[in-house]
Amino acid sequence: MSKKTVLLAALMASAATVVHAQTNLEKLSGFKKTGTTDFTIIEQGGSKAEAIKATLAKIKLPEGFKIDFYAIVPDARHMAVGPQGIVTFVGTRKTKIWAVTDRDKDRIADEVKDFAPSIDFMVPNGPCFSPEGVLYLAEQNRVLSFPAAEFFYEGPDVAAFNVVKQGELIPVDEESYNHTARVCRVGPDGKLYISLGQPFNVPAPEKLDLYKQHGISGIIRVGQDGTGREVFTTGVRNSVGHDFNPKNGDLWFTDNQVDGLGDDQPPGELNRQTAAGQNFGFPWYGGGTVRTTEYKDQEPPADTVPPAVEMAPHAADLGMTFYSGTQFPEKYRGGIFSAQHGSWNRTTPIGARVMFTAVNEDGSAGESEVFAEGWLDGNGEYLGRPVDIAQLRDGSILVSDDLVGAVYRISYGD
Repeated sequence: MSKKTVLLAALMASAATVVHAQTNLEKLSGFKKTGTTDFTIIEQGGSKAEAIKATLAKIKLPEGFKIDFYAIVPDARHMAVGPQGIVTFVGTRKTKIWAVTDRDKDRIADEVKDFAPSIDFMVPNGPCFSPEGVLYLAEQNRVLSFPAAEFFYEGPDVAAFNVVKQGELIPVDEESYNHTARVCRVGPDGKLYISLGQPFNVPAPEKLDLYKQHGISGIIRVGQDGTGREVFTTGVRNSVGHDFNPKNGDLWFTDNQVDGLGDDQPPGELNRQTAAGQNFGFPWYGGGTVRTTEYKDQEPPADTVPPAVEMAPHAADLGMTFYSGTQFPEKYRGGIFSAQHGSWNRTTPIGARVMFTAVNEDGSAGESEVFAEGWLDGNGEYLGRPVDIAQLRDGSILVSDDLVGAVYRISYGD
């Protein structure tokens, strides 16, 4: 068989897969069956669970807190806890989104299976819920909605609809393997907020106008039906975590800083946005007030907003959530829990921990401190890499880990 024939066959197979995916989504949008019957079921317990528990015994927490094994979830990334508390959806940077269920309510998951198995997902990293129970999923270049996901998840066929069609979240030519893990949140205005990381360490100047137009290097907002898209945030390198302060509606988000400027600079960022259209300094700043090499001779925008908190350099701050529960002591109520994934190219690794940042009465940031650590051992080896934080209805929190492929539960006094 000639190389030309092999290439043609591969292209035809790829095209067939795309058509199949579109057909299944169309069927689900019309409440029709796809014919899919098989789930991927992840075994819970066994030697892997015991190994995870052994690692968790090494994690340091403030007095009165404990961390427990919750579920084995391959490639676990960002999480969305259903408003009814029935199921937690966990995204990945691969092709699966997982439904995690604790049926007997013993605070350990009984079942982990793939959600909507007939849909071909592409980097389904970012699930989030509306207060009404609609699940949204931000992929690499598409946004889907799943009404009544907590009801339909038991079967392979679920109600599924396009919010932003494939290829319309960003220009197809800007699709990349880098910085494509999207996250989403439904804001207090009822709109859907989606982060759009740009694919470079620092983009070339000729990219800036295009990126500003589409909201790449920022956060966009769009109606839950996909209409009214607008750029809400600019000057962001790659945010993979955001949440709204329930007290005043401010949007807070993490941002990963520029690489290649040394081990100890620039700092990571936790940002606070108080108005639409604010600019947070990238690419003129690589993190905090540290200028990028590529733009050091250019005047930054005069209205640049500095970070609310400068985090440790290259710790890779990702998912975050405001704590609204009452299980934890008063000190933690209304504050921010965030995950540091850990450095990938720092000479001495740093991160792999959960941080807590207090929020003052006036809405400004208070002190930031390490809350949970121990996933980075004394040899510089990662025993886990936290990605995201989500709150359960009982006031405990979940921590996802994509290195181990697991979700942990942190509780107080139970």
